[in-house]
Formats: sequence, structure tokens, C-alpha cells
Amino acid sequence: MKSFDAIIVGGGAAGLFCAGVAAQLGLKILLIDHSAKVAEKIRISGGGRSNFTNRELDVRAPHTHFLGENPQFCRSALSRYTPQHFVDLVKRHGIAFHEKHKGQLFCDHSSQDLIDMLLRECEASTNGGQVTRWQSCKVAAVRHHEGQAQRYELDTTQGTVSAASLVIATGGLSIPQIGASDWGFEIAKQFGLRVVTPRPGLVPLTFDAAAWAPYAQLSGLSLPVRLETGDKKIRQSFNEDLLLTHRGLSGPGVLQISSYWQPGADIRINLAPEIDVQAALLAAKQHSKKRIANELSAWLPSRLADTWAAQDSAWQRPVIEASDKALVQLAERLSRWTLTPTGTEGYKKAEVTVGGVSTRDLSQQTMESKQAGLYFIGEVVDITGWLGGYNFQWAWASGFACAQGLAASKSPL
Repeated sequence: MKSFDAIIVGGGAAGLFCAGVAAQLGLKILLIDHSAKVAEKIRISGGGRSNFTNRELDVRAPHTHFLGENPQFCRSALSRYTPQHFVDLVKRHGIAFHEKHKGQLFCDHSSQDLIDMLLRECEASTNGGQVTRWQSCKVAAVRHHEGQAQRYELDTTQGTVSAASLVIATGGLSIPQIGASDWGFEIAKQFGLRVVTPRPGLVPLTFDAAAWAPYAQLSGLSLPVRLETGDKKIRQSFNEDLLLTHRGLSGPGVLQISSYWQPGADIRINLAPEIDVQAALLAAKQHSKKRIANELSAWLPSRLADTWAAQDSAWQRPVIEASDKALVQLAERLSRWTLTPTGTEGYKKAEVTVGGVSTRDLSQQTMESKQAGLYFIGEVVDITGWLGGYNFQWAWASGFACAQGLAASKSPL
């Protein structure tokens, strides 16, 4: 039976990065992934260019860009491995990149450049370290032997292996078409660890078909808005783009707010956040003979302006003929469009999984769980970042913290 210092299950961003760092610290690592290709989520992210981190991440206030039962948990790891650390690594490998929007960094060429970099890092081992990769390989069972140096034993499709430590880096349930599963959560439960109920995050929102019918015809229309949650316990807002779809709402703003939205709660949208619509309409009434929809099209896409004005007969006339009351009501509706989603597009369209292995059962310094020698990193943990590279930075930081922890606790083979 082959033995290793640590076995990492999951060849995504967190697992690959952790493997490379650990090997460079002198550890013998076995990296197992059930897919023939590693890092599929990196490959498809950012439109194929991978939004790999974000310069605006504030490591002193992780709750600003991360959520979970205890978002402060990620402060230690993020402080020790910052976006600049990863940028420096990207530069050392000669990968060209650019900042696109709000601190978001993307590869100039392809996300494959990033994957190749992580694989090269796995090969750059020192001090006798080494990364062995098994793909496609599935794990059938995990056993723990108390008091043994090689305390974890795994039955796999390539044989039984053992290690002093086991790292779970299997991600969450989002995007099942690339192999996502709840295996990591089941392992946590096997060893008595708590799991915060998972749900889709960074996901489009859906609405009742009949109620949404007037807007379904506007599918593909996009505009900058301000969104906020209506839940009394959770207050969050974003100034981002909104995209109307056949079934509901998507776009960066909706993906962001979806991670905070709770079933049954409202969301509120200001369709013209840069304009005082009430003042503008009342001013236009003094001189404009345009129809209200035409006046609105100065601030909204014309198709949306037409659809909006069609909702009330009082809005289907020249603005100069409209009552002040009608214009005030119109402005109020535009600035506080209140909607109650019926649900989301689910894990198939979700970019991340909210929830996961409870941080109450993990060390923020090493990512080791209360079960000695068992570690959890990346998306499988109950830490979820905003859209824009924050989740990849959590993968790098948690993987780095774990690798340091593995090295510190290394037992001789």
C-alpha cells in the first residue's frame, strides 16, 4: 500500500494550489480528482480568462466581501496570503493579465495559462517534496485509524492508499455538469463535523411566470441599477448591472444579491440610481410635450421605458398632461421596484455554493478540523465571496494556510 504525507482530494483551485505549496515545503502529496481534467472551474471562469483575484479585497475586514456564519474566520488566511502574493506568482510565471472592473484581475490570453502555472508549481518541489496526481480516480471509502502515523486510509479506483493527513478540496454543489457533488460534505458528517445547509449562490433569480410575463419579452436587456435585499435580518446592496431574462433576473448585480437573498424575502431595485427621477419628471412637465415613455428613455432603455409606462393609463400620455401625483408615483416605483423571487436557477447556473463545512469546527490558522489530521479548504468550507475573484482568492489563501499547517505537523513516513 502506497503512503504519503498527505492526500488531497479535489484538483480544483484550492487543491492544486495547496498541493504545490505543500510539495515545495518538502511533503509527499497525492492529489486525487475524479475528473480526467483538473481545474475545470478555473477553465470556464471569467469567460475563459479566469478572474483569479481582486485588488480591492480588504483583508482587515473580510465581512465586506465574504459571507458565512462567521466571515471573520477567513481573515487569518487572507492576511497571510493576499491578492498581491498571487499577483506576484502570476508575474513570475510571465502570465499577462489586466484589471477589468472594480479590482477584478483576468488573464489576457486564457484561463489555461493559470492552470498550467498551478501544474508547474506542483512540479517545482524541493526538499524531497513531490506531487503525485491520480486522474480519473474515485474514492470509495475513507477510514481513520487512531494512534497511527498513517492514520487515514482511502480505497480508490487505483488502489488503497494511506497518509498522515487528509485534505478535502472538493468544492460545492454548483455546476454539476463539471462533476460537482456533495462528497466533501458527506466526509465532514462521517467524522462528526457540522455542515451549514448548502444553497446556490451567485445565481440568477426566477419569478412567477404570469407575473413576469410583461418583462419576459425584454430578455437580453441590460442596465446599471442599485439592488438591495428586503430581508430585515440581512441588509446588503450593490450598484451593478442588471440583466433581464425569460425567467427572471440575472447579471452581476443579481448574482451578487442572490447570495444574501432568503426565500420569501423581497429585493428592491432602483432602475435609475444616478437620477432623481421625481425631480426630473416634474421639471420636464413644465416644458416637455414628449410622452412619458419617451421622457423615461433618457434614463432607461427605450423598450423598458415603454413596458414600464404601459403599466398605468396615467403614464400613457405626454408628460405635460400628467398629474403631479402620477409622476411622483411613477418615480417612486422606478426607484423602489419591489419584487419577490420564487426561487433561483439552482446549482446548474450557480457560480458558487453558499454554506458548507462549519467554520466552528475548523482552525482558522491551518484549516484543520476538530478531527485531527483532517483539513477542509476552498468552496467546501462555509465561506463564500462576492463575484469578482474573491472566491478564487479564498481558494489560494485557504490552500496556502493548509499547506503551512501540513508542513508544521509533518510526521516521518
